[in-house]
Amino acid sequence: MAENYTEAVNVAREYYNSNDADNFYFNIWGGEDLHLGIYNTPDESIFDASRRMVQRMASKVPKLDESTPVMDLGGGYGGSMRYLARTYGCPCTVLNLSEVENERDRKMNKEQGLDHLMTVLDGDFANVPCDDESFSVVWSQDAILHSDDRRKVLSEAARVLVPGGTLVFTDPMQKDDAPTDKLQPIYDRIQLESLASPGFYEKTGKEMGLEFVEFENHEKQLPLHYGRVREELINREDELHENVSDEYIQNMKKGLQHWVDGGNNGYLTWGVFVFRKPE
Repeated sequence: MAENYTEAVNVAREYYNSNDADNFYFNIWGGEDLHLGIYNTPDESIFDASRRMVQRMASKVPKLDESTPVMDLGGGYGGSMRYLARTYGCPCTVLNLSEVENERDRKMNKEQGLDHLMTVLDGDFANVPCDDESFSVVWSQDAILHSDDRRKVLSEAARVLVPGGTLVFTDPMQKDDAPTDKLQPIYDRIQLESLASPGFYEKTGKEMGLEFVEFENHEKQLPLHYGRVREELINREDELHENVSDEYIQNMKKGLQHWVDGGNNGYLTWGVFVFRKPE
């Protein structure tokens, strides 16, 4: 399928398939979740904060049980879906473009005895390889920013949702009134020309026929999270050098600092979006 991906999708795919990225995310982000978290204290573990956000998002879904199929767009190592499968018995599908991450995902599903509830698909979330109205919940965490066609991603999410279904997602965003010239280091980091904004997602979701329910703002958590990851990277730098190149580590420290600065300067935001598909 890779030959059909856009240039932006292939850039993200090659990055997350790299040995450096895989070892960094697997070891520093806790090996389960590749997304931002909600911290009770600045020194809390990344895993605990990340899992708290999964629980927060789950609380936004009216019904989660064995009759509620869930699709995670850009699900990384699949930790969020394993949590839903284990906690609620949901049949879960992860669509993710990194074959390297997906192999780790499948391995962990089997090791944790959840492979009967988990399906892992290699693919691009702007072209979901599933039928219309296949899922009661479409879920995504901090992945849509990597797309060069975010409208298409929301369109695909709406297409595969059943009537009455829920779209719940998070994404690092620029504020609607952010000075774009100040965000160039972040654009360069993700190799795209922009980030989405809350206004963009609310407007676009409605254009896709979805009912906007809420945006729960957690913008103060964004610089806290990236700062926490940077701190963990620095503390474990010697250990990481066994599997991660020094060039990658130094670039990651700079990149994480750009996110911290953008958040602390008030240019960025982050939180939980919830939409419903009308019945």
